[in-house]
Amino acid sequence: MAQRFEVHPTHPQLRLLRQAAQMLQGGAVLALPTDSSYALVCHLDDKAAVERLRRIRGVDERHHLTLLCRDLSELATVARVDNRQYRLLKSVTPGPYTFILHATKEVPRRVSHPARKTIGLRVPDHPVPLALLAIHGAPLLATTLILPGYDAPLNDPPEIQARLQHELAAVLDAGACAAEPTTVVDLTPMDIGQPPQVLRVGRGALAPLGLD
Repeated sequence: MAQRFEVHPTHPQLRLLRQAAQMLQGGAVLALPTDSSYALVCHLDDKAAVERLRRIRGVDERHHLTLLCRDLSELATVARVDNRQYRLLKSVTPGPYTFILHATKEVPRRVSHPARKTIGLRVPDHPVPLALLAIHGAPLLATTLILPGYDAPLNDPPEIQARLQHELAAVLDAGACAAEPTTVVDLTPMDIGQPPQVLRVGRGALAPLGLD
């Protein structure tokens, strides 16, 4: 049965986040708010938790999962980033953007794209996931909380708890989010001198990226 932790949206209670971090260490999948929508998260190195997260989301290994990072310095340990890509990332981070980059060897193969060896990365602009990431001490694997057969993410924490009560360990309830997925931009074309490719237009505006 999924628990529901009512956390303050701007000053989340550390005792609740510590409890959530312990759950993640134990292989749990959690739902938490971000600056775009609620997301599912789990420990990057827990194979069973990753499989459960994919099963809840209804996606296979070809679907890009995302690593939530605290800041760009942490992001650089899990993705190969050149100077041009870094400047673009820095211009909109933190924010509601997911960037596709080539994964480093620090990222388990099972969570990167099997053919391209790429991974989604982002730094959320929301106190709850940032505080949880600080306690956890490493990136978390994440995906937007869109259930199979639906086009929009779930946004109501009690509904999330009710719908996924047997799949989740807990829901971090900080109230409703924007309920709009991130903008997804593939930066790998920049490796060969091509412009970034917009894969999904979401909450993040394209103008700051020079892609509007």
